[in-house]
Amino acid sequence: MINLQELKSLSYVISLTVIAALGGFLFGYDTAVISGTTEDVKAFYNLTDFRQGWYVGCAILGSIIGVLMAGKLSDAFGRKPVLMTAAVMFSVSGAGCAVYSAFDQLVLYRIIGGTGIGIVSITAPLYISEISVPQYRGRMVSCYQLAITVGILGSYLSNTAVLKWSQSVQYESGLIKLVINDQVWRGMLGMETIPALLFLSVLFLIPESPRWQAVKQRDDKALRTLEKIYTPEKAREEIAEIHDVLCRETKSDWRLLLKPGFRVALIAGVCLAMLGQFMGVNAVFYYGPKFLLEAGLEKTVSLDFQVWVGLVNVVSTILAMMVIDRIGRKKLIYIGVSGMVVLLFGIGLFFFKVSAGQAVSTRALFGLILAYVFSSAISISAVIFVLLSEMYPVKVRGSAMSIAGFSLWAGTYLIGQLTPWLTARLSASGVFWLFGVMCIPYLLITYFLIPETTGKSLEDIEREWTGRGKG
Repeated sequence: MINLQELKSLSYVISLTVIAALGGFLFGYDTAVISGTTEDVKAFYNLTDFRQGWYVGCAILGSIIGVLMAGKLSDAFGRKPVLMTAAVMFSVSGAGCAVYSAFDQLVLYRIIGGTGIGIVSITAPLYISEISVPQYRGRMVSCYQLAITVGILGSYLSNTAVLKWSQSVQYESGLIKLVINDQVWRGMLGMETIPALLFLSVLFLIPESPRWQAVKQRDDKALRTLEKIYTPEKAREEIAEIHDVLCRETKSDWRLLLKPGFRVALIAGVCLAMLGQFMGVNAVFYYGPKFLLEAGLEKTVSLDFQVWVGLVNVVSTILAMMVIDRIGRKKLIYIGVSGMVVLLFGIGLFFFKVSAGQAVSTRALFGLILAYVFSSAISISAVIFVLLSEMYPVKVRGSAMSIAGFSLWAGTYLIGQLTPWLTARLSASGVFWLFGVMCIPYLLITYFLIPETTGKSLEDIEREWTGRGKG
């Protein structure tokens, strides 16, 4: 904790946080923009269910690549240039998807965008944490998660706007006719170039992380940045503290992960990260319009509904940020995931009636899906990274987080790849029932293996895991 009298400009920290959080916006945007294009791309290229899954999942494969390379790149070259590299990747991906010709080229540009997602998912929160004031660090880093949900909503709004633009204006010829009238999905994917170029532009306005500069013995530059945040005396103290910590830091020892208590923590974290992707939320983001079209809705209506999905996701995330330190991590999971189980079985029953030719209420489906998104957003989506960052001892936190993060992205890739295939074989109702069943082990792991971390120091949490290993 610092004395707030030593704080010179909180507004400067907030401005840096907002700029870095734009990476989260692009993360969410690139992840969800594909939802409005899956059926059109499938029809245009006459894709099989498996190849449609590859179209969706290839960006997640890029994200895995980005996650694996982001840490080393940001340590070697700095946080700012790596963020700028990600912004360039987003820009190239959006433009390439709008003008390419072959399906393999589309996949290549989606992988480039996905690599940008993976890079920014590591580097942006890292940058925010390193420039934040300790008293406000939790809320500052949470702005990144909020930006992701705003990006998801932004992609839904953009898709709807581009579709309505396509229907209201007819162009005679040229590239704009191709991407707006003839193949509107090109315009949807290409619109990402606008926020990506904005992100790249504003990154020129921010400094490099002062911690990274201090690590690289660039104390003068680090001090200039810190003096914009703190008083000169406090800024010098921060530099001295950084060097003191560096002198005492040692590399993580992977063998610590094999000790009994820490091994349980690692396995539990990996399971939660992986299972969370098989409980349906990303399937709704990726394939929401596909499921709604199967329910008999028109394409415009299905895209409008995705906007509501994105709006509920944003509001729910804000609510979760407000209550997570009051209610507790585990209790939020119990409440949210229990609701997800009931709602997923209800959604499955709705699609079962549709397949049987029974009359159903689309408003009821809307209500069920929105309630499901709410339940997910206030529980697993909001809690998972907070929980993972708290539950691991400091000596193995980096290693354990890398493994858990890889598991999360691997699960995201698999659900993007497998959802069309599962839907073709199990039907929409069977897929949602499967998602509901996958919620059960998530609840059991949380109840039996995960300690409540709310209000506990990191040292207390470490002692608890160590005690389990001795028992």
